[in-house]
Amino acid sequence: MHTPSRRTLLRAPIAAAGAGLLAACTDSGSRSPVRSGPQGTAAGQEDFVPLGPKGYVDPSGPEVHAAERKRGSGPVRMLRLTAAENTLDLGGRSVRTWAYHEELPGPLVRVTAGDVLSLTLANRLPTTTTLHSHGVRMRCDMDGVPDLTQRAIDPGTDFTYRFTVAHPGTFLLHSHVGLQPDRGLYAPFIVDDPKEPLAYDKEWIIVLDDWVDGVGGSTPERVLDQLTPTGMKMGSMAMGPGPGSPGARTSAAPHASHSHKATGPSRVLRGSHSRMLHGEAGSVDYPFYLANGRTPAQPTTFRCRPGDRIRLRIINAGSETAFRVALDGHTMTVTHTDGYPVQHKETDALLLGMAERYDVLVTAKDGVFPFVALAEGKKGQAVALLRTDKGRTLPPADVRPDELDGEVVPARRLRPADSVALADHEPDREIRIRVTGTMEKYDWGFDHRSYDVRQRHPVRAGERVRLTLINATDMWHPLHLHGHTFAITGLDGLGARKDTAIVLPHRKLVVEFDADNPGLWMLHCHNQYHSESGMMTILGYRK
Repeated sequence: MHTPSRRTLLRAPIAAAGAGLLAACTDSGSRSPVRSGPQGTAAGQEDFVPLGPKGYVDPSGPEVHAAERKRGSGPVRMLRLTAAENTLDLGGRSVRTWAYHEELPGPLVRVTAGDVLSLTLANRLPTTTTLHSHGVRMRCDMDGVPDLTQRAIDPGTDFTYRFTVAHPGTFLLHSHVGLQPDRGLYAPFIVDDPKEPLAYDKEWIIVLDDWVDGVGGSTPERVLDQLTPTGMKMGSMAMGPGPGSPGARTSAAPHASHSHKATGPSRVLRGSHSRMLHGEAGSVDYPFYLANGRTPAQPTTFRCRPGDRIRLRIINAGSETAFRVALDGHTMTVTHTDGYPVQHKETDALLLGMAERYDVLVTAKDGVFPFVALAEGKKGQAVALLRTDKGRTLPPADVRPDELDGEVVPARRLRPADSVALADHEPDREIRIRVTGTMEKYDWGFDHRSYDVRQRHPVRAGERVRLTLINATDMWHPLHLHGHTFAITGLDGLGARKDTAIVLPHRKLVVEFDADNPGLWMLHCHNQYHSESGMMTILGYRK
């Protein structure tokens, strides 16, 4: 048994692309963001200062630079991603969509903790875009939130994201403009631990998604039109204050190449229900659910030998679907959630909200075994195969492992590994936020307010912050905090470290985190249709 630095992956195209695009180099130059023209001629970019009240740390302020220096500076890993319109094969079904390097998922980005990642995004889309490194605790001006941490990247231009990657784990890259994540603009991001404590033979990266773009005339923006009463749509995740507000900004529409008219079949899902989610499971009736970019009709296959110990890195890149996942015939041992280690816990299945990640270990049995991701409370599933031989009959696309109905360990029952556990002490600051909105009005927000780039919930560097999120809606929400990891609180004290967690209808989620990363950081629902409708706000560090 061994732990090589670049382990065997499920999809050879991902591994090959990641290895080919990443290269080590030595660079002693500035860490300031760089914007390039279409011919690649670099030009310096001034620090971006967003609209908002005075007295808060700017995304590129001296406090941000000081925090980055403390992270150190290792080898520089160079990567270039191109976002463009492509035709993709989902497994017997071709769709026209937006993606990175004509791949779904996009090419694997892989570095080692302590490296400096220099990632240039070339925007060849017909509209603006950005790139967000979901779950990574980084410098604020590299966070990729349009109009808050940077100007959105114009079509035909490039932007270089450069930051030290201090913590190992399983992460996710995706656009942070409008509903672009519900196209193909996402990719796995793995940060290896140079002192990896786990022993395993192979690694299997599984990226899950719900898919609607380019099917029967549907686009994510047209789906939102169908969900939203006339005149209530917020418009874009890149928006600042609304039209007519003092200092209002106008951002390029994320769907500039499409009509705003709701065309194509209705994708509104009615009557969905999940016992695990305590009510309605979702609002979008997706035609396909994907595992590593493929439908169940033509699944990808991971090959190994009987007895191999395999590390699965499971990523929910979906926009509106929770997935209940299990590997037929196997018990999973949970080792990490959202990139941070936990005390090992056996389970039959797991429930992943949008943008959650779990690492698990399994010991492969002999045969062909489907990994099934059930669209929780909806109709459909994603499938990938683990196989140890060539002669077995493949399972049907609608296969349902018994493990899906077995024990499901929730995040709140996981305990952090000692190496990452937060010390338990009284908070210096408490913030209470109500999650509000209704399905009928589709007016999702916090404290009955829609997102405004000038909003601030103040914190100060060095504080322990207790954040209480009170769900006053009939819907579940996966809530994500940028730039930090938090500990879920419970009867046994502070629990697992996470950056994204589910709050159930009419329940509350109480988390604590250390304010140790200065800047302006978004807190939002990772249901893309909820965030696009206004369920976003900002935590701001006071100067």
